[in-house]
Amino acid sequence: MARIAGVDIPREKHIDVALTYIYGIGRPTAIKICNDAGVDTEKRVRDLTEEELASIRREVAAYKVEGDLRREVAMNIKRLMEIGCYRGIRHRRGLPVRGQNTRCNARTRKGKAKTVANKRK
Repeated sequence: MARIAGVDIPREKHIDVALTYIYGIGRPTAIKICNDAGVDTEKRVRDLTEEELASIRREVAAYKVEGDLRREVAMNIKRLMEIGCYRGIRHRRGLPVRGQNTRCNARTRKGKAKTVANKRK
């Protein structure tokens, strides 16, 4: 397995797909990194030479990925919660932050349904 930005990327996948295993890199960014590094996106990770891997590592180093990005996102959420803005309160209560309905959905954020007794008219 090749290691880029502290992440073992899968050997059998194309390099543009394999780069998406790094937190903070999606498909468009992965393709841009490959183009800037001069690596064909159709190549599989196992077929890359050490020079190509080194050039990809240099390109990835220019982006904020993995631990630094996770830390920044966590600090942004913590700041919102500390200043007590609407989004921060939604984060604190574990409710959807971006305006979604909560009356009948939002199970991902709210967790498993808790049944309330006597909910009849």
